Amino acid sequence: MQVRLIDETGKQLGVVPLQEALKTAKERGLDLIQVTEKLDTPVCKLGDYGKHLYQTQKKERQEKKRSGGDLKEVRLTFNISTHDMETRANQAIKFLARGDKVRITVRLRGREKAMRQFTEEKIRSFLKLVEAKIPLKMETGLQIEPRGLSMIITKK
Repeated sequence: MQVRLIDETGKQLGVVPLQEALKTAKERGLDLIQVTEKLDTPVCKLGDYGKHLYQTQKKERQEKKRSGGDLKEVRLTFNISTHDMETRANQAIKFLARGDKVRITVRLRGREKAMRQFTEEKIRSFLKLVEAKIPLKMETGLQIEPRGLSMIITKK
C-alpha cells in the first residue's frame, strides 16, 4: 500500500510504501497520522498524535461556538413585575453574549389566554430591555402555542 507522506514541517516527501512511512516515523520519534483517506493514495503526516488530536478538538469547539450554541429558555409570566422582567432580561443577555439562542415563553392559564394583546405587550417590553444592551435577530416570530406564546431570538 502506498501513502503520500508529509513531514512535521509540512514538506511533502512523496508517495512511499506504508512500511517505509512507519519506519521514518519511528526513526524520528513521531507518529504517523492519516490526514485523509478519500484519495486513491491516502495522505499521512508525521507528527505528535496527541498534539494533532488536541488541535482537531480545539477546531471543533470553535466551530460549535460559531454555530449558535445551545437553546436556553427564559420563562415569563402573565403578571410579571418590572424588576423580575429586568432580571430575566439580564439572564437572556448573558445567554446571548455566550452565543446561545434564547426561547422566550409566556405560559398562560385560564382567563389569561383571552388577553393575548396584553401578553404580546409584555413580550415587546422584554425585547426592548434586551435590545437596549445587545442587538437581536428574531429566529422565529411570535408563535401561539396551546399553553401560551413563545419566540426564539439570537444575537446579530
